[in-house]
Amino acid sequence: MSDQNVSNAGFTSSGIRGGSLASSMMSQEAKGSGGGVRSGGPTGTLQAMGARGSTHSSGFTSSGISSGSKASQMMSQEARSHGGGIPRGGTTSTVQSVSMGGKGGKR
Repeated sequence: MSDQNVSNAGFTSSGIRGGSLASSMMSQEAKGSGGGVRSGGPTGTLQAMGARGSTHSSGFTSSGISSGSKASQMMSQEARSHGGGIPRGGTTSTVQSVSMGGKGGKR
């Protein structure tokens, strides 16, 4: 289900779908960073996973992050770099939110 949620949000194998949550996220991220979307950020990570259909297999599932997965490694690394917590709007929380059918912290 998580891969379908990512696709439904507009992260597809043929790119970001216009008028979607994905395009809104990309626009907001680009504006926030002065015009570009950084590799490894929420939009880039979701698009890469959406293109491969690998969100669930990476450990971002509709019931949460799988223990011992790539997703759990990402979460651990992000927590260490932010003093122990996962920031709202960060890569891990955004990818997990969209994987569960949420809006990735964007309204």
